[in-house]
Amino acid sequence: MSAATQPLHTRWTDLELETLNPLIQRHFVVGDQIMLARILLKKGAEVPRHSHANEQVTWILEGALQFSIDGRELVVRAGEVLCIPPHLPHAAVALEDTVDVDVFTPPRQDWITKDDAYLRGSK
Repeated sequence: MSAATQPLHTRWTDLELETLNPLIQRHFVVGDQIMLARILLKKGAEVPRHSHANEQVTWILEGALQFSIDGRELVVRAGEVLCIPPHLPHAAVALEDTVDVDVFTPPRQDWITKDDAYLRGSK
Protein backbone atom coordinates (compact mmCIF):
# COMPACT_ATOMS: atom_id res chain seq x y z
CA MET A 1 0.00 0.00 0.00
CA SER A 2 1.32 3.41 -0.88
CA ALA A 3 1.52 5.92 1.94
CA ALA A 4 1.07 8.71 -0.61
CA THR A 5 -2.27 7.39 -1.90
CA GLN A 6 -3.87 5.97 1.23
CA PRO A 7 -3.12 6.02 4.95
CA LEU A 8 -2.27 2.80 6.75
CA HIS A 9 -3.54 2.33 10.30
CA THR A 10 -2.68 -0.96 11.97
CA ARG A 11 -1.39 -2.63 15.13
CA TRP A 12 2.03 -4.26 15.30
CA THR A 13 0.28 -7.45 16.37
CA ASP A 14 -1.72 -7.47 13.12
CA LEU A 15 1.44 -7.43 10.98
CA GLU A 16 3.38 -10.54 10.02
CA LEU A 17 6.00 -11.34 12.67
CA GLU A 18 8.87 -12.75 10.65
CA THR A 19 11.37 -15.06 12.36
CA LEU A 20 14.78 -14.42 10.77
CA ASN A 21 16.67 -16.85 12.99
CA PRO A 22 16.14 -18.29 16.49
CA LEU A 23 17.14 -14.99 18.14
CA ILE A 24 15.70 -12.29 15.85
CA GLN A 25 12.12 -11.48 14.81
CA ARG A 26 10.71 -8.41 13.09
CA HIS A 27 7.72 -6.80 11.52
CA PHE A 28 7.59 -3.65 9.44
CA VAL A 29 5.42 -1.17 7.57
CA VAL A 30 6.48 0.44 4.32
CA GLY A 31 5.57 3.78 2.77
CA ASP A 32 6.71 5.23 -0.52
CA GLN A 33 9.91 6.70 0.92
CA ILE A 34 10.24 5.31 4.42
CA MET A 35 10.17 2.02 6.35
CA LEU A 36 9.46 1.52 10.06
CA ALA A 37 10.50 -1.80 11.61
CA ARG A 38 10.02 -3.25 15.08
CA ILE A 39 12.77 -5.78 15.80
CA LEU A 40 12.84 -8.23 18.71
CA LEU A 41 16.32 -9.52 19.60
CA LYS A 42 17.08 -12.09 22.26
CA LYS A 43 20.21 -11.65 24.37
CA GLY A 44 23.23 -12.73 22.31
CA ALA A 45 21.59 -12.11 18.93
CA GLU A 46 24.09 -10.90 16.36
CA VAL A 47 23.53 -8.63 13.39
CA PRO A 48 26.60 -9.26 11.22
CA ARG A 49 28.65 -6.44 9.71
CA HIS A 50 26.82 -4.98 6.74
CA SER A 51 26.08 -1.70 5.02
CA HIS A 52 23.25 -0.36 2.89
CA ALA A 53 22.35 2.68 0.82
CA ASN A 54 19.61 3.59 3.29
CA GLU A 55 19.88 6.12 6.07
CA GLN A 56 18.98 4.41 9.36
CA VAL A 57 17.68 5.64 12.70
CA THR A 58 17.65 3.10 15.54
CA TRP A 59 15.61 3.74 18.69
CA ILE A 60 15.98 1.25 21.53
CA LEU A 61 12.72 0.84 23.45
CA GLU A 62 13.92 -1.94 25.79
CA GLY A 63 17.29 -3.57 26.36
CA ALA A 64 20.62 -2.61 24.78
CA LEU A 65 22.59 -3.19 21.59
CA GLN A 66 26.36 -2.92 21.25
CA PHE A 67 27.20 -1.53 17.81
CA SER A 68 30.54 -1.82 16.05
CA ILE A 69 30.82 1.18 13.75
CA ASP A 70 33.84 2.63 12.05
CA GLY A 71 36.29 0.79 14.33
CA ARG A 72 34.63 1.70 17.61
CA GLU A 73 32.14 0.11 19.99
CA LEU A 74 29.02 2.00 20.99
CA VAL A 75 26.32 0.77 23.41
CA VAL A 76 22.82 2.08 22.72
CA ARG A 77 20.38 1.56 25.59
CA ALA A 78 16.64 1.93 26.15
CA GLY A 79 15.54 5.48 25.43
CA GLU A 80 18.55 6.21 23.21
CA VAL A 81 18.71 6.82 19.47
CA LEU A 82 21.47 6.15 16.94
CA CYS A 83 21.61 7.66 13.42
CA ILE A 84 23.63 5.66 10.88
CA PRO A 85 24.49 7.36 7.58
CA PRO A 86 24.11 5.46 4.29
CA HIS A 87 26.93 3.07 3.27
CA LEU A 88 28.56 3.03 6.74
CA PRO A 89 29.43 -0.58 7.70
CA HIS A 90 28.04 -1.59 11.09
CA ALA A 91 27.26 -4.65 13.23
CA ALA A 92 25.39 -5.17 16.50
CA VAL A 93 25.04 -7.63 19.37
CA ALA A 94 22.10 -7.72 21.79
CA LEU A 95 23.49 -7.35 25.31
CA GLU A 96 20.08 -8.32 26.70
CA ASP A 97 16.62 -9.01 25.31
CA THR A 98 15.94 -5.93 23.20
CA VAL A 99 13.06 -4.19 21.44
CA ASP A 100 14.40 -1.95 18.68
CA VAL A 101 12.56 0.38 16.31
CA ASP A 102 14.44 1.08 13.08
CA VAL A 103 13.53 3.68 10.48
CA PHE A 104 15.01 3.49 6.98
CA THR A 105 14.83 5.87 4.08
CA PRO A 106 14.38 4.82 1.41
CA PRO A 107 12.77 1.50 2.41
CA ARG A 108 15.02 -1.58 2.57
CA GLN A 109 14.17 -3.51 -0.60
CA ASP A 110 16.24 -6.49 0.59
CA TRP A 111 13.93 -6.80 3.61
CA ILE A 112 10.79 -6.49 1.49
CA THR A 113 11.98 -9.18 -0.95
CA LYS A 114 13.52 -11.29 1.87
CA ASP A 115 16.99 -11.14 0.26
CA ASP A 116 18.64 -10.20 3.57
CA ALA A 117 20.66 -13.40 3.99
CA TYR A 118 23.10 -11.66 6.37
CA LEU A 119 20.34 -11.65 9.03
CA ARG A 120 18.82 -15.03 8.30
CA GLY A 121 21.99 -17.01 9.01
CA SER A 122 23.21 -15.20 12.10
CA LYS A 123 22.95 -16.31 15.73
